[in-house]
Amino acid sequence: QVQLVESGGGLVQPGGSLRLSCAGSGSIFSINVMGWYCQGPGKQRELVATITSGGSTRYADSVKGRFTISRDNAKNTVTLQMNSLKPEDTAVYYCGASSRAYYGGDYSWYWGQGTQVTVSS
Repeated sequence: QVQLVESGGGLVQPGGSLRLSCAGSGSIFSINVMGWYCQGPGKQRELVATITSGGSTRYADSVKGRFTISRDNAKNTVTLQMNSLKPEDTAVYYCGASSRAYYGGDYSWYWGQGTQVTVSS
């Protein structure tokens, strides 16, 4: 099993910044993709940003130029730097990762428990 623990959420004013972090632990041989997803009130969970072990990134159009995703492969951590935050960014943010427990094993997707981000004046 793999555990993902997020931190860094909170309340911030519009235009402000937050930094979300996620650390993976447990039966990890390697992690392929790590990413952040968000779920606003009454909405489905949707992609914010992902990053592969090789450093390739993907962003939702709504966050391009404002958010930056990065990771430390050695520490199994992923970070989301969120700048110029808007009220519409308010959501629960979930860390996700595709991990395998041994060489040649199948990858499985894991979720963290989520952290609330509220952008409000």
